[in-house]
Amino acid sequence: MSSAYKNRILEFKETLSEENINLKTLRELCFNGIPFEGGIRALCWKILLNYLPFDQTLWESFLKKQREVYSQFLKEMIIQPGIAKANMGFSREDVTMEDHPLNPNPDSRWNNYFKDNEILLQIDKDVRRLYPDMAFFQRPTEYPCQLILDPQNEYETLRRRVEQTTLKAQTVNRNRSGVTNVSSPGKAFHLYPSNEYEVLPNGSEAHWEVVERILFIYAKLNPGIAYVQGMNEIVGPIYYTFATDPNSQWKEHAEADTFFCFTNLMSENRDNFIKSLDDSQCGITYKMESVYSMLKDKDLELFLKLEEQNIKPQYFTFRWLTLLLSQEFLLPDVIRIWDTLFSDQDRFHFLILTHPGQSTGRRLHGQHEVTAGLPHLGCAHHPDQGQRSAGQLLTRWLFGSCPFCWDVVGESLDITERCHGTQGRKAARRLRFHWPRRRFPAR
Repeated sequence: MSSAYKNRILEFKETLSEENINLKTLRELCFNGIPFEGGIRALCWKILLNYLPFDQTLWESFLKKQREVYSQFLKEMIIQPGIAKANMGFSREDVTMEDHPLNPNPDSRWNNYFKDNEILLQIDKDVRRLYPDMAFFQRPTEYPCQLILDPQNEYETLRRRVEQTTLKAQTVNRNRSGVTNVSSPGKAFHLYPSNEYEVLPNGSEAHWEVVERILFIYAKLNPGIAYVQGMNEIVGPIYYTFATDPNSQWKEHAEADTFFCFTNLMSENRDNFIKSLDDSQCGITYKMESVYSMLKDKDLELFLKLEEQNIKPQYFTFRWLTLLLSQEFLLPDVIRIWDTLFSDQDRFHFLILTHPGQSTGRRLHGQHEVTAGLPHLGCAHHPDQGQRSAGQLLTRWLFGSCPFCWDVVGESLDITERCHGTQGRKAARRLRFHWPRRRFPAR
């Protein structure tokens, strides 16, 4: 670790140690990248996403209240209709008289339960494949939700709820005349084969289950938007950052903190997910057209080429804007870019500005196709060199710069390999893997 990087860490610690944190100073520091050491990044994100108040003396009481609120959400929303908790002041209901699974009343708890299952099945399918190239989300969390997993409670896990719903849906075969055959449950199709996802022991839950719970509660609390595919890609990096915090006191409450930070972020980004707003000035269509308009001003040649090939902005900018570039980069790179997005006051305007730069950089290397999969942007060999703005990182790499020392390497990676030895060779392999069309020389 270089002395410059150590000094940078000290700057963050001094800023975060103030009784009243100066947001302007913190944003300026975070814009150029946040160190991971000591849980600095996780703490900064909580402040930048308007979760923690600037006055540190309020943190203890604020966090206690927020985590109690989230615990109450768990109690109210992850339960099976018709099952009450005697030890929480409720009594069992006679579901045969007032409410039952076939009750057509739209206010029926069972009717709501079945509607929730439709959303839950989509969430479950998405979170199980969240960052499949990483083992993290399949591993058990150190702090499972005891409220749900305690055998004395009657709450069922969402995973169990999905398995039961899938099983029941597969035991009934229908034809044009209605129900004609009910197959044996033993022959039912299993949505997730046992050899694909590791079965954890009782009392344990995987990280993807925590993400699933966060998204399900968000959908329940926001019925106007509910759950839209892709939200899992936004909550994933936030949860990963909080759940890997070296401070165990913060890590223990990663689920609740992630939920509120995700909710705050979605309050700024949710218009992109609401179809009825697509054509409004705050909708995704307007933002995609803004990218194209800006590209036309910055690079008319590339704009005309895209027009000639009939490549619409929604083919590539839709995913960039709605998912905040989370599918265009590896997770460590997403986290680094989000340092800048979160710290910029006009974060989503900044995001729009980066897209023409990406497209222009690719054109300069003879690539008119709009593709994804950029390599690592940070600097493991020289951490202080990696603390650049996301705009610099994107532009430097796209214009053929060494991802470690920023020397222009053009069409050869020899400089990268000679300059940084083993680290350079690793970077070279990554570049060749992600960008074969650049015709880097083989070694």
